[in-house]
Amino acid sequence: MEQEIKLTAFSRGAGCGCKIAPAILEQLLGENLVPPDSKLLVGNDTKDDAAVYDLGNGQALISTTDFFMPIVDDALNFGRIAAANAISDVYAMGGRPILAIAILGWPIDKISSEHAARVLAGAREKCSEAGITIAGGHTIDSAEPFFGLAVNGLVNVANLKRNNTAQAGDWLLLTKPLGSGILSTAQKRGVLHNDHLPVMLETMERLNIIGESLGEISGVNAMTDVTGFGLLGHCMEIAQGSGISAEIYYNKLKILPGIADYLKERIIPDATYRNWNSYSAQTGFEGAVDVLQAFSLLPDPQTNGGLLIAVNPAHLPQVQQLFADSGLADQSAPIGRLIDRQAKAITVKNAE
Repeated sequence: MEQEIKLTAFSRGAGCGCKIAPAILEQLLGENLVPPDSKLLVGNDTKDDAAVYDLGNGQALISTTDFFMPIVDDALNFGRIAAANAISDVYAMGGRPILAIAILGWPIDKISSEHAARVLAGAREKCSEAGITIAGGHTIDSAEPFFGLAVNGLVNVANLKRNNTAQAGDWLLLTKPLGSGILSTAQKRGVLHNDHLPVMLETMERLNIIGESLGEISGVNAMTDVTGFGLLGHCMEIAQGSGISAEIYYNKLKILPGIADYLKERIIPDATYRNWNSYSAQTGFEGAVDVLQAFSLLPDPQTNGGLLIAVNPAHLPQVQQLFADSGLADQSAPIGRLIDRQAKAITVKNAE
């Protein structure tokens, strides 16, 4: 019988929490910007989710890559989550994925190739669900396991969504509850309750396929997916990139089951502290908000988290109907609003 392997025991980081700290990333990108190209609609001069290249026929090519070390113990689940997370960047731009290439690093001397095959099998499941094929890839023998995809997609240029085009007055909606980083940390520490594992896997494995339909709604002014920098960091990218500020309604946030109990035990990913250190100076609080809990939850690194959407108020009913049709009615209430620029980029408060 094959020996049971817990993949998280072989990785220092986990999922999107593996990301380089925001401050260091700023230094890296600040010195390595791509030169101007009239066909490049989105490059790394902004903080968007993917590169976008104008094909000249009314459509654009979306190109992205994402990979990380195991965030769960089971290889099949790891493959599903990593694939869904990589594909999400295409959906976050309002596009449709068309092709994927696998990226696999595996410590062959520590973990058998059968587990790597299960990772790939899980990824193929998610790609099939998204209607695409893993057409090839590249593998290396590495000190730690990691997996991800390079994904290409298409979008009508008119439907392209950015993370820096929001407007003051837009409502903020989020398609998934928060807390996956906390639950995955609980699993890595061996204290995750059995009832919480299926919930954690469901949210991290679920495709953000609604993004393609959101791209067709003109009143969706901006969109991004919430991943390693947490809701706080990705909301800040929208606000600062758009030259405005945002209010987050803390009492309107949906949270995964069990989170409050894990927070009492201070089960928090290391990346939460890193994120908070990067964003706290531009974050303010108003009213009766539990600041300690908010500190633990708002910067919590999400892996394949939900889409964060800035919606013109006139189009809110249309977006909420799409949420309902997509089985996301419980996520259709706004979690915040974008406002004119203030002293702080983000203000956390309770909605009245």
